[in-house]
Amino acid sequence: MTYVSRPPVLVLGLGNELLRDDGVGVHAVRALAAERLRGVDMMEIETATLDALGPIERARAVIALDAVDAGRPPGTVLRVSLDEVPTLPVPVSLHALDLPALLQLIPEASRPQVVVLGVQPGTIGPGMDLSPEVRGALPHLLAAVRDTIGTLQRDLTAALRAEGRRIGVH
Repeated sequence: MTYVSRPPVLVLGLGNELLRDDGVGVHAVRALAAERLRGVDMMEIETATLDALGPIERARAVIALDAVDAGRPPGTVLRVSLDEVPTLPVPVSLHALDLPALLQLIPEASRPQVVVLGVQPGTIGPGMDLSPEVRGALPHLLAAVRDTIGTLQRDLTAALRAEGRRIGVH
């Protein structure tokens, strides 16, 4: 049985790679894109979240990768709920939307499931290289992303099968 639907999983690389550890999401999505994971779309959006609106609307699940300041030791890999992601003050333009604000532009019934994986930054400041702590955490972040992709794909497949049974598709 083949299911034709929205692309199952979208991985977003968030952050500003010109500010060292703030760009960890961009570094991570580049590393994952080289792996060509099946059933997964990758997108480097950096700070241009509005550019991701269409792909997010088409996805069933989104994994957002970013630097997350949770007051933990630098390099700590974190999984946080969307409610825990700090929101920006009212943006001066639509180009300054953060992920929670962007999701508010999508009707609630159409919003994908969102998982936020991040790394506690050590150094935020001018530069394109990651701090040693965050660079050392990158393999752990990538492993967490792969595990999350596997879980989401299994859950989405089960949901699609159940949906197919409900409408009589075999």
